[in-house]
Parts: sequence; C-alpha cells; structure tokens
Amino acid sequence: MIVYRLGRSKYAADLAGKGAEKTGGRWNSKGVGMIYSCASRALCTAEVAVHMPLGIIPADYVMISLDIPAAMAIGEITQSPLPSGWKTFPHPHSTQKEGDDFISKGKFAVLKVPSVVVQGEFNYLLNPRHKDFKKIRQGMVEPFSFDERLFKK
Repeated sequence: MIVYRLGRSKYAADLAGKGAEKTGGRWNSKGVGMIYSCASRALCTAEVAVHMPLGIIPADYVMISLDIPAAMAIGEITQSPLPSGWKTFPHPHSTQKEGDDFISKGKFAVLKVPSVVVQGEFNYLLNPRHKDFKKIRQGMVEPFSFDERLFKK
C-alpha cells in the first residue's frame, strides 16, 4: 500500500517523526515522535491547507510516497470508539492519548485513523520506533505546488 506525506523539502528524508515530536498534533503529544501520512495526495493537500493562514501559499513543499508492505499488519481506530469532540480544535487529549498509546505499546508499525479534514478518508500514522518500521520504503520525492485558490482570502 502506498501512502503519502506532504512536507517541506528540507524534511523530506526525516523518517524519525521529529516534527510531530517537537510540536505534537491531533494523534500525539509533544515529545512523542510519529509520522503522519495520508491515503491520497489530495488528502495530504487538504490536511496541510487547513493549517495555513489564508493568503499564505506554502512554498518549498514536496510530496513523498511511502510503501507499506502488503503483509504488514495495520492497526485501526474507527470513529465509533472515539469520544464526542474528537474532531475539535485544539486537539483533544483523548486522541493524543490514543496515538501515544499506539507508539508506546508498539503492537503495530502503522495505525489507520479517520481524517478530521475529509470525512470518510483516512490518515496513516507510522511508528518509527517499531521493529518493522524499516520495512516501510520511501518512494518518490517530488516538488509540489499548491493551487493558489486554496489560500484566497
């Protein structure tokens, strides 16, 4: 299975989850490293766009593909066990706890979670500390330009 990551070119080779570790996110607390990826290029674009101020077009981004072996077991969190308010911003502690547990328990290298940005779509969280993480291969890295209409005021 191919998943995608959209990020600044200077971080294209970072597969240690340092960005998420430094800032925290919906599925991880500060200090917990993980890699966020998406099921499609389009979802990556939407996930980045919702975090950018209007009028500022992100520059120097690349689209990165990651190949998850078909035989690799993937954990999954569905919406049904998540508490109400899991989609709110700022990120609730409940979803961060789910992601932190995914990393600390180390049962899976990959966890499928519902996207907040696009209903019915999925993000894939990667655990760089998992013993099978090295089986995930980075594929293409190509420059990515955002459509200006996404960022109009």
